[in-house]
Amino acid sequence: MSAVEKITFNGQSLTIEQVHHIAFSKPGKVEINICDKALERMKESRAYVHNIVEKGEPVYGINTGFGALSSMHIKKEDLATLQVNLIRSHCTGTGKPFSREITRAIMILRANCLISGYSGVQPEIVQLIIDFINHDVIPVVPEKGSVGASGDLAPLSHIALALIGEGEVIYEGKLVNSKFAIDQIKKSPAVLGPKDGLALINGTAVMAAIGACAVVEATNIMKIADISAALTLDGVRGTTKAYYQGISQLKPHPGQIDSCNNLNNLLADSKIKDSHDDCGKVQDPYSLRCVPQVHGACRQTLKHAREVISIELNSVTDNPLIFLEEDKVVSGGNFHGEALSLVMDYLSMGVAEICNICERRIEKMMNPSFSDLPAFLTKNSGLNSGLMIAHVTAAALTSENKYLCHPASVDSVPTSTDKEDHVSMGVTAGRKLLEVIDNAKTVLGIELLCNTQALDFQRPLKSSPALEAVHALVRKHVLPIEEDRIFYKDMDNIKKLISSNEIVNAAAEHLKEIN
Repeated sequence: MSAVEKITFNGQSLTIEQVHHIAFSKPGKVEINICDKALERMKESRAYVHNIVEKGEPVYGINTGFGALSSMHIKKEDLATLQVNLIRSHCTGTGKPFSREITRAIMILRANCLISGYSGVQPEIVQLIIDFINHDVIPVVPEKGSVGASGDLAPLSHIALALIGEGEVIYEGKLVNSKFAIDQIKKSPAVLGPKDGLALINGTAVMAAIGACAVVEATNIMKIADISAALTLDGVRGTTKAYYQGISQLKPHPGQIDSCNNLNNLLADSKIKDSHDDCGKVQDPYSLRCVPQVHGACRQTLKHAREVISIELNSVTDNPLIFLEEDKVVSGGNFHGEALSLVMDYLSMGVAEICNICERRIEKMMNPSFSDLPAFLTKNSGLNSGLMIAHVTAAALTSENKYLCHPASVDSVPTSTDKEDHVSMGVTAGRKLLEVIDNAKTVLGIELLCNTQALDFQRPLKSSPALEAVHALVRKHVLPIEEDRIFYKDMDNIKKLISSNEIVNAAAEHLKEIN
């Protein structure tokens, strides 16, 4: 039995890859702990909250109402009820639940934020969040209901409801009451005191969790896009002249340079390429010729998203915040998700453009007047339709991505009697991004279904060692197409290879690096 990986949280050093790794880890494989220094700061911050309660002076979020009701001073004996009422009343999410992985990522980010010690929450409650992660207790969190302003209030409330034993969770594959799951892991439900409820739900954990997971997925997509484009180029016997590195050095966007390097490395030592290097072909259509420029620009959207989301992971997004050294509590707006919303909309466009150019490459393989390949990559076309409708599916998803790229971040619906009069729609931007990414995996999978078939028509010539490794991997799961069959199964099999990183790994084994 493999050892359990132990990871210590301090609220300051979480990375995007860590979030994805922990979120997607199998039950029992990762154990999270809180560092001692952070625990001490949390205790000091909690003592500060108790001191405010004892003094009785109104401080927002501790002994007042919330939002538009912030002017209401709440009596000391009602503060626990105030926090429970907050959680219950804010559980208004709707729609299907977030996946296990996204929900785990949300809990990771909420815990990491609270561990920083600026929120005044009970350390025991943060520990219970970590216990949920360690024991794979997954709160049922509806996807819809956040406007991304005063934090992700509705979805985070569903997690908080589970922590106090009143929500629903998935535990050991079954939907159960959270109190039952908490008993099974030998813990006790959270008992909320002053500020605890607000600290649990005020912040950007939902949209940041979506963004972190999306960045990892998009990173894989950008690499696969270069691999698939290179395979298509060899499949249609295209020219590599446009990938001359001197061209990209004259337009030195980092993403373009990385993509150009990938293409040249992937195609190095291709016998197909070598067989027609001097055939006199001057240039290919843009979908092949301009891959470094288009893929490179898409990579820039990813680079920006990674920068912004990396900062957000270790940011304190609660409100109000407790500054122990300055002996004060300050109400602000770090819960607002504008930065995340904008970059997730931007990244959606980058991933969608990968689909746009990919769909055009698929079309080139369908078209015998360009490719000199059999129509729709099938023998006996007419009797067989081949990959005609697989291309139509790619076109449908590419078109769908276009409307999914309408930015959520430019919208704002004032709420809470206009107290919260500008909102980010960050969760909406994130949910759309995940759908665009899922569509992109399918579209790239269809290109790989097509270009591996195109490569078969180039035999006995072979492509490069890296691309032949990808071809061999696909062939383990998808047979050559001799006649019409049920193609959605092939598409699903390749999509699984994309999601598991196996395609990138297969190519990378034969390269010094793939950016």
